Amino acid sequence: MSILTYHVVAGKVMAADVAAGDVPTVEGSTIAVTVEGGVMLNGSANVVATDVAASNGVIHVIDAVILPPGVDPASL
Repeated sequence: MSILTYHVVAGKVMAADVAAGDVPTVEGSTIAVTVEGGVMLNGSANVVATDVAASNGVIHVIDAVILPPGVDPASL
């Protein structure tokens, strides 16, 4: 399991295209996305900057680390 690929979704998803729901990640797990009052991931990480162009896609900056289900932060 790669924790880094848990932060990546396939395709180029712009901020205007984000919708609430469970989103599959490249790692294989899902991220829970809510959009009421701003975009939040897994109930703990807020999206603080959107649509940052990169050579391999688009970046949305979050204010917290998110981990795949079952990963114990102490084990990292």
